[in-house]
Amino acid sequence: MERTAIFPGSFDPFTKGHEDIVRRGLQLFDRIVVGIGYNSRKQRYFHIDNMLTNIRNTFVDEPRVSVITYDELTATLAKNYNAHYLLRGLRNTTDFEYENSISQINRHLNSQLETVFLITSPNYAHINSSIIREVHKYGGDVDEFLPYKI
Repeated sequence: MERTAIFPGSFDPFTKGHEDIVRRGLQLFDRIVVGIGYNSRKQRYFHIDNMLTNIRNTFVDEPRVSVITYDELTATLAKNYNAHYLLRGLRNTTDFEYENSISQINRHLNSQLETVFLITSPNYAHINSSIIREVHKYGGDVDEFLPYKI
């Protein structure tokens, strides 16, 4: 059986930390679907179509990674892709508290779904999409935090 993982998120923007989690996840999974979700509680800063293209270009060398957008529950998305794993990165204990709650709900909604957490590599632990958006908004250079050029 192919081990497919969904790596869900708003990815606004997709950072080098996210890229690192996907590339390390490929050591565990046969296929990873990066799912850019529509979050009804958030107004996107970076246009979703641009992010879709940027992430696809980031993994152009890796045929086991696909990138999609979705507007449904992550647990349902996983069923639709026959994925039994969610891949998530953790930077700190705050991330764990938040991700643990989501993991429990996803498992309740889809009993075949396991969440696999990877600890963020130390050189990327300080990267936070919210901070990157703020720096970019005020004209700061964010290129060193992203695997593509904005």
